[in-house]
Amino acid sequence: MSGRAPREEEGESAKLRQKEELSRRIKEQKVVVDELSNLKKNRKVYRQQPNSNIFFLADRTETLSQCKNTLDELKKAHQEMENSEKTRNKK
Repeated sequence: MSGRAPREEEGESAKLRQKEELSRRIKEQKVVVDELSNLKKNRKVYRQQPNSNIFFLADRTETLSQCKNTLDELKKAHQEMENSEKTRNKK
């Protein structure tokens, strides 16, 4: 058993789960961006409405742009998490 308090270990495991979830979402978003990038110009793209099984026709370039922005935001959040870990470890 480590010398850390149980609450501290719980906090670290929660942060680890959060980091793993973020990594999973980044990988998923990379696949989406890659798939959209490789579509032929005349292909149709549909977007699913949140919390619904309804899909609507969407503009391919606009959807690709939104997915790239989402990927950038996820990467930024992941980097911030990494940086906060490094600063905490230095103390």
